[in-house]
Amino acid sequence: MERISLPERPDWRERAAELGFEFHTFDGEPYWDESACYRFTLSQIEDDLEAPTEELHQMALSLVSKIVGSEELLTRLDIPEYCWPALEASWRRRDPHLYGRLDLAYNGHGPAKLLELNYDTPTSLYESGFFQWIWLEDQLHRGVLPAGVDQFNSLQEKLYGAFAARGNRGPLHFTCVGENLEDRGNLDYLIDIALQAGCDARFVDLEDIGELQGQLVDLGNEPIHEIFKLYPWEFMVREPFGQTLLTSQTRFIEPAWKMILSNKGMLPLLWQAFPDHPNLLPAFFDPDPASQMAPGWVRKPLYSREGANIELMDHQGTRLHEPGPYNDSGYVLQAFHPLPCFAGSYTLIGSWVVGDAAAGIGIREDATLITKDSSRFLPHIILD
Repeated sequence: MERISLPERPDWRERAAELGFEFHTFDGEPYWDESACYRFTLSQIEDDLEAPTEELHQMALSLVSKIVGSEELLTRLDIPEYCWPALEASWRRRDPHLYGRLDLAYNGHGPAKLLELNYDTPTSLYESGFFQWIWLEDQLHRGVLPAGVDQFNSLQEKLYGAFAARGNRGPLHFTCVGENLEDRGNLDYLIDIALQAGCDARFVDLEDIGELQGQLVDLGNEPIHEIFKLYPWEFMVREPFGQTLLTSQTRFIEPAWKMILSNKGMLPLLWQAFPDHPNLLPAFFDPDPASQMAPGWVRKPLYSREGANIELMDHQGTRLHEPGPYNDSGYVLQAFHPLPCFAGSYTLIGSWVVGDAAAGIGIREDATLITKDSSRFLPHIILD
């Protein structure tokens, strides 16, 4: 694994505008960064990232049956009691799931370590599946990259296959907070793939979804039979219409049982079930980090995203804390495992699954050990 400086495409901003990549810059700071890329060997991809991703995914799935049947574990995960029957029913029906992302610490040597599961509303989908592939093709065409270079990226292909397998069995709605530029960009990408796959894909803003006689409806009061939501389950079930979501006949993507896998409590449960697994870090449910572990821990809320409310203490006792809104649930403690540092930035690998198959990676960089929504996205290549 190597970080390589490369010349940017002189017209990449125009290309981004042409292709609808409107969130390549946040508050004047770059989000998309092609001044460098990460180089992997094929064995690093296949043996150290792809295979462990699928194994970790199956390990997580193997715990769901136990969790949905345990009041103790559901309580430990801070899932509201009125949600429990819906979660169990969703799992027993095997409501299909679409995709997820595992965040990994990996430096090119030794096993990748799972930092967390993003299995409900993972973003960076557009830049992982599409824009970094366009970057690869452009740089090959310009001769910046040598012939034979590849990329671990079947994300769009696998998403297309998932939507094509669904077929056109009626409208498939897609929703998010419409004014959120990044979420809308990811959602528009999914809608485009679904349309290409033959689905009747339609956008409805989250605030425009209504309820009529216990059923979710769109602006025209037409029933919403199936919907992809880029909005967290833990937020949705705590909204005034939360119980309607769970009792309506609407089929959700991601399904209700994904509320379990997106919970940071999966980290200690995985460690309990698979102690000393080479791709796991020790993790525990936590009331008080100071009383539980010596320096070298990370404290995470059960519900959090984009690094918010994460606190860590490295092995030298240096503390780092990222503020945020996720301070009303329990916490987990995970053993500190530093992200690798390349050119002064700390690197995180997001490894994608579509259905149950590994589908590619996206790479984020940050000046600190906590990866945030402002962390830069860099492309990658495979070259032995």
